Amino acid sequence: MEGVELISFQIISAVGTARSCYIEAIQASRRGDFIRANELLEEGRSVFTEGHHTHAKLIQMEANGEMPEFSLLLMHAEDQMMSAETFGVLAEEFIELYKTVKS
Repeated sequence: MEGVELISFQIISAVGTARSCYIEAIQASRRGDFIRANELLEEGRSVFTEGHHTHAKLIQMEANGEMPEFSLLLMHAEDQMMSAETFGVLAEEFIELYKTVKS
């Protein structure tokens, strides 16, 4: 495995981990464990950033005229990235909501 296929899997792995962290952060905040929720939120952001940087490599490849033809795997990776980003935003909002409700 190499090229766009490898990069796509790297994106999927990173953003999938980030999404899992965000979901766990929401669950921790529901239990009132805001310290753990914030740790998971930060971990998710860090891993998401790795996926985002990997995605930036693809943008650079395309700018240099090196992109191959359409790839369903790449489209899936980008879909997963957008989904994880949405979960991150929602996790932040849920944590703040639970803080308000639990105080």
